[in-house]
Amino acid sequence: MKPAFLKVERSLKGQRWIARLEDQRTAEAVAQRHDLPELLCRVLAARGVGIDEAEAFLNPTLRGLMPAPSLFRDMDKGAARLARAIRDGEKIGIISDYDVDGVCSAALLTRFLRAVGSDAHVYIPDRVSEGYGPSEKAVSALKAEGTQLLLTLDCGVQSHDPLAHAADLGLETIIVDHHQAGVELPQAQAVINPNRQDDTSGQGHLCAAGVVMILIAAVNRLLREQKHYGEARSEPNMLQWLEFVALATVCDVVPLRGVNRAYVTQGLKIMARRENPGIAALADVAGLKRRPDAYALGFMLGPRINAAGRIGHADEALALLMANDRGEAANLARSLDEMNRRRQATEMRAVEEAVVQAELSLGKEARPSVVIVAAEGWHPGVVGLVAARLKERFRLPAFALAIDRKTGLAVGSGRSVAGANLGAAVRKALEQGILVKGGGHAMAAGLTVETARLGDLRQALEDSLSGDVQSLGEQALEVDGALTAAGASLDLVDMLEQAGPYGSANPSPMFVFPAHRVVYAARAGTDHIRCTLIGSDGKRIKAVAFRAMGTALGEALLSERQFPLHIAGRLVADEWGPKREPGVHIEDAAPVS
Repeated sequence: MKPAFLKVERSLKGQRWIARLEDQRTAEAVAQRHDLPELLCRVLAARGVGIDEAEAFLNPTLRGLMPAPSLFRDMDKGAARLARAIRDGEKIGIISDYDVDGVCSAALLTRFLRAVGSDAHVYIPDRVSEGYGPSEKAVSALKAEGTQLLLTLDCGVQSHDPLAHAADLGLETIIVDHHQAGVELPQAQAVINPNRQDDTSGQGHLCAAGVVMILIAAVNRLLREQKHYGEARSEPNMLQWLEFVALATVCDVVPLRGVNRAYVTQGLKIMARRENPGIAALADVAGLKRRPDAYALGFMLGPRINAAGRIGHADEALALLMANDRGEAANLARSLDEMNRRRQATEMRAVEEAVVQAELSLGKEARPSVVIVAAEGWHPGVVGLVAARLKERFRLPAFALAIDRKTGLAVGSGRSVAGANLGAAVRKALEQGILVKGGGHAMAAGLTVETARLGDLRQALEDSLSGDVQSLGEQALEVDGALTAAGASLDLVDMLEQAGPYGSANPSPMFVFPAHRVVYAARAGTDHIRCTLIGSDGKRIKAVAFRAMGTALGEALLSERQFPLHIAGRLVADEWGPKREPGVHIEDAAPVS
């Protein structure tokens, strides 16, 4: 067992702190070979980046990391069919998911189609009245519009009946998805999904927009070979749409490795140019004053796009991404911002109820392997966010379900902890006949179940996840090193950004500020805490603990003014004040022993 960092065996969040990097030799070798600062190399080495991988990791390029389309099962077949539809002027229909990944996928494909002389009618289901994925209603509506070729984006791999209905209507379908698939696939001309069981591409970490980008690259190559471009029509520069892929990749919380790193790194550069009126307007209403980074995508832009699909309709989010007029984009961005405010209020009410229900449930039994809460009156659009809060609070896979008394159904979403495969557990419950429908991937899933079978669902998920959860062992916080308020500088922030973008599978560096005192603390927003830390030398640094109200961490920050604490957090550039300065996003704390 690794020794506890600063002897913290159990923090205020119940975590044992350990050093992320055990062996310094790799870091030293990387520093020597590439003439890089030692701290940066420690961060790289702690994330498994070796001497030979460091250059590509720090400078990810599409040329070096983009996988060949032919590696994907059905990619060549799907690209050929879509290229034929473009050349022959067929009417194309799209059904996409209502989240950031689905909306960005629809915007990406539609912009490509328009650039090559085609177009598409996009149908995004209503989350509340229709639910996730294709339905017979959606398929019939597109057929009535004259659709000849149907594409499903970020959905479809579990939609057997609706896509059989599409075939009966004479529609040919291309599925572009990334959710885990069963052995039996729906009826379609092509099922492009790196997570189908017979796909050997090794690209299962892609989100749907990432797969769409590879599809349009394959289609573009075919159109070039078929002389589609010439004096009348020039070949599009597809790099201009990488900001859609970057946004989807970060917000879908897929691992930032391989081509995903290039997608995000290059996409952020495109976004910084502010050429897309919709994304630029969204950045303005979100108060983004700096160059966009992964944090801005995940916590400022993404939630506002998602808000449309959660408590409004995702058509408005798609309209924003497709807008070419800056005045129209500004109006749409303001509307999404207002929706997000309403979403936050709705979410907070549901979270308060869910936490009480979960604590009562957990208090009655031995520690379970999954937290499941359900209630009438919760908005179906926020249950995924509620599940995420429960997962963070209890450090277990969690599901939150909204019960509809009229239909007798509960619709819910789940979020998982690393190492517990939620998508596989939901798929197994579906195969057992417990669910009406369900699907997802390792870290997130959605389902619909009859309320009478909630007990069966609880037992099925417990059976599926108990082995994974028990094998996770104790909760640990991995730390990259120790800093003081005096040592935290903007130069250090900028240096660490070289190893970004940070996110899933490439966590932001975590530092401990040893024996710092909280000299100011106050509630900020709905449930955050802003504070000021001071080191033994009198140097101060501003900090924020997100979603800390009502937790042991939050109580300590608000009350422990006399005694020092070890503070663990991420070093950031604080842009909220009148000037740019270093700050800390607090993750955990522990009393000084």
